[in-house]
Amino acid sequence: MTQYLIKNGKVVNEGTTTVSDVLIENGFITKVAPSIEVADNVTVIDATGKYVIPGMIDDQVHFREPGLTHKGDIESESRAAIAGGITSFIEQPNTVPNAVTQEILEEKYQIASTKSFANYSFMMGGTNDNLEELLKTNPRNVAGIKLFLGSSTGNMLVDRQDVLEKIFSSTSLLIAVHAEDEGTIKANLAKYKEEFGEDIPVKYHPIIRSEEACYISSSKAIELAKKTGARLHVFHVSTAKETELFRNDIPLKDKKITAEVCVHHLWFTDKDYDTKGNFIKWNPAVKTEADRDGLWKALLDDRIDVIATDHAPHTLEEKSKAYMSAPSGGPLVQHALVSLFEASKQGKISVEKIVEKTAHNPAILFQVEKRGYVKEGYHADIAIIDTDYKWEVSKENVLYKCGWSPFEGQEFSSKITHTFVNGFLAYENDKVNEQHQGQRLLFVR
Repeated sequence: MTQYLIKNGKVVNEGTTTVSDVLIENGFITKVAPSIEVADNVTVIDATGKYVIPGMIDDQVHFREPGLTHKGDIESESRAAIAGGITSFIEQPNTVPNAVTQEILEEKYQIASTKSFANYSFMMGGTNDNLEELLKTNPRNVAGIKLFLGSSTGNMLVDRQDVLEKIFSSTSLLIAVHAEDEGTIKANLAKYKEEFGEDIPVKYHPIIRSEEACYISSSKAIELAKKTGARLHVFHVSTAKETELFRNDIPLKDKKITAEVCVHHLWFTDKDYDTKGNFIKWNPAVKTEADRDGLWKALLDDRIDVIATDHAPHTLEEKSKAYMSAPSGGPLVQHALVSLFEASKQGKISVEKIVEKTAHNPAILFQVEKRGYVKEGYHADIAIIDTDYKWEVSKENVLYKCGWSPFEGQEFSSKITHTFVNGFLAYENDKVNEQHQGQRLLFVR
């Protein structure tokens, strides 16, 4: 394997930024120092003026394989991920078939072992009747258990209180939840169907999938976690009200209840439905400016622990349908980090905090082995970012299989120039190296 020396980069790690060199040998970071001398056979990359950060660990993506590969697949979406500086992902179980048995789960791992450009893990999916399968999940090489408390693909809605209590009290694995109250959503939807029929304007999406629906479900899940002692992670918090449910007075490693926010809830608001329509239709919904402000506040004061994408591609044809028929979700992995760096330039978040929330904290929260830091002895999963590089998102430079982005037309002033995955230079100056070097994530549990 080629050895690399990254020279003179602004290395961001554990809250500090220092101009340093980083030596990569045999897939690992072997030295970080102000100046490193190497032999002539080491490939040198000049990172002067650029940030050198641990690659993002995206704890929630939907890469659509198997069964929905017309929208995206592990190969296409992991290619876009490394172009966006994401070096590891945790994929969700609502594929077709749903990953609700150990056999189906392992089949996904086998696919990724030959097709993924980034490191990977897959969540085991819970249902109302698969507790026995859930309890077979190996904590060493599976990220955790995913429960949908609001509607999802197939048979994955877990809506029986007795089942939830049994799952929460039976496993020590991290339980991640999509928290929206199904009854509230159905009642809201019925009201707007009565008024508009099947042609409901998309601007009502955050009222149908309301603050109340989110808060009811999140608070119930947290109450159950406290009652049972379960390890709970609440995915894609979307309201300011929900942030009041989480603590910031204990270290992350000691938290039993944690929270994630997604890029789209930090960027868009309900005002954007007028121009973006279904292309920003997500579940949970993008909500008000006050919600967005509340999410930023909770992120910065550490009530919210990680930033993710909830990358969920659909075809242009699917997203162009009327509101009731258009699926929720959108592609984000290629543009997540650069959007956060844009927010940093706007004074909303420091670069050190971006690294904490996208790399360090996912590694701590999921107990990922030797990833998430620019540190000696760790896997060389690294992104290099030029923060003086203006470019515009367009269909021509989108790598998603679905061929579109909610950020189209947006000009960014930062760009990922290099991405290393396990010490392999997987992406360099708009070119993906077509070798699949992703590895299965392991967890220290």
